[in-house]
Amino acid sequence: MTAITTTEEAPQVRRRGPGSAVRQSATVAWRQLVQIKHSPETLVEVGIQPVIFVFLFAFVLAGQMAGSREAYLQFVVPGLIVQSTVLVTARTAIGMNTDVTKGLFDRFRSLPISRTAPLIGRILADYVMLVWSVVLLLAFGMLLGFRIETNWGQLIPMFLLLLAFSFALSWASVLAGLLSKDPESVQALAFGLMLPLTFISDAFVRVETMPGWLQAVVKLNPVTMLADSIRGLLVGGPVGQPVTKTLIAAAVLLVVFAPLALRAYHRER
Repeated sequence: MTAITTTEEAPQVRRRGPGSAVRQSATVAWRQLVQIKHSPETLVEVGIQPVIFVFLFAFVLAGQMAGSREAYLQFVVPGLIVQSTVLVTARTAIGMNTDVTKGLFDRFRSLPISRTAPLIGRILADYVMLVWSVVLLLAFGMLLGFRIETNWGQLIPMFLLLLAFSFALSWASVLAGLLSKDPESVQALAFGLMLPLTFISDAFVRVETMPGWLQAVVKLNPVTMLADSIRGLLVGGPVGQPVTKTLIAAAVLLVVFAPLALRAYHRER
């Protein structure tokens, strides 16, 4: 009698290297963007908001702020770009909370993907919305009289700086989204925290016009650093020091909020 030995093949384990994590994050981001075709009003909402702000500041506030529309546009459009960056980043909190409350992350949990791919994918998808918002803002601003006084090549470092700052700030937004109970509360929390960042800065008014005690606060605001950087790149003025300060501020935001957001995310899962 001959014994027959059956050898079971060991199940293959999918490796999760950095390359696969990047691809999985891109896939999640693409999934988020494809959904826009079912709700195109999202593009309209993100695009129309900066256009409204440009119109408001150009035709309602310009005379009071700078005496002429053209002069104020040169100052305020970089500030509006920064505001648009902050507001789009705040939307990350709402999207993150919606994904969690609707059980999307529970479905991701069952898939053999990187644990952070859903987070990074959400942030990458919001990058596209940010670029869309800024492009429309610049186009409408130029239609009303804004001009790039340096050179068009400065748009590349401008977008890179915006994306770097947005990535760091996104972790604070992710944390807010994970800690909130529902989309309504996260909207109040995210925009309640993000909006003061832009108004207590030099995005819309010059620092020297503020009270002395407030000037010290405004100069420490990362939004002020980013606004000064964008002005230097597009309109002219100091660039090196503001950009350095902005990158340092972004690094601090990343170091503080990324671990907290990841801890809240793993606890949620």
